[in-house]
Amino acid sequence: MADTYLVTGGLGCLGAWTLHILQRAGKRALSFDLSDNRQRLDLLMSPDEQADITFVQGDLTDARQIRSVFEQHAVTHVIHLAALQVPFCRADPPLGAAVNVVGTVNLFEAARQTQLSHLTMASSVAVYGPPELYGPGLLPADAPVAPRTLYGVYKVANELTAQVYWQEYALSSTVLRPYTVYGLGRDQGLTSDPTRAMAAAARGENFHIHFGGAMQFHFAADVARQFVLAAEQPSGGALACNLGGPVVSVAEVARLIMALRPGVQVTCAETTLPFPAGCDGDALHRHADVVYATPLTEGIAATIAAFS
Repeated sequence: MADTYLVTGGLGCLGAWTLHILQRAGKRALSFDLSDNRQRLDLLMSPDEQADITFVQGDLTDARQIRSVFEQHAVTHVIHLAALQVPFCRADPPLGAAVNVVGTVNLFEAARQTQLSHLTMASSVAVYGPPELYGPGLLPADAPVAPRTLYGVYKVANELTAQVYWQEYALSSTVLRPYTVYGLGRDQGLTSDPTRAMAAAARGENFHIHFGGAMQFHFAADVARQFVLAAEQPSGGALACNLGGPVVSVAEVARLIMALRPGVQVTCAETTLPFPAGCDGDALHRHADVVYATPLTEGIAATIAAFS
């Protein structure tokens, strides 16, 4: 039988991009999501293209359902992207823990029980603390974690879960920690404002980004491609990687948007997020055959054009 790629959170931003990339590559894709709203997927794929994907509406907190999905669909590759974002974890911490932590354990356990040897999942730079805790320069992947959000705490728990499943069951994993993902479909979460600004600019509207400072920006298509590759390339352990890339100010992103849409005003606040300005991608470059990195100007231009 053909390989089957399970994508949890398939109807989220990164999930939709991942399904799109798998379908374009002719791979068998299985979307697992609590929602049945395909609005993000509709931005990327036609109904005919979506017909190539198997959709399962389900709940990560239901361990029996997760195990059944693995067995019924003969899952061979896992790309775990499902999670409640920072604002939702803050609003309902028990639900955030149930989905983000218990749901991840359920996924690892189903993979173990069905004899999978490897999976990949999304973490976040939110596992780190604010920049004043660290020295100058880009933060290495093994820098001390010190999350300042419950979302970050849950991601730390997931990374430690991955380590235990490697140590006890030889189930390897590759954990990728994006920073600010942008592109079609990025419409919620703490760092969604830059994409919302691009969408507003495409409509000819002004926009205010509610944070400032400097950070790393990742084009959603690149991140999805990196997850697909990570699912296909066993790590031989519990590997956690930052995506790396140039550190760019939010003000510069606003300037680039305005340069592409003259007459539109994009402003940003002075408030900074409680994360380091940048993290090095050395571990990813050592492990991955390819590191996908669309230049920021190209990615912003493509995103505004697509919104237009």
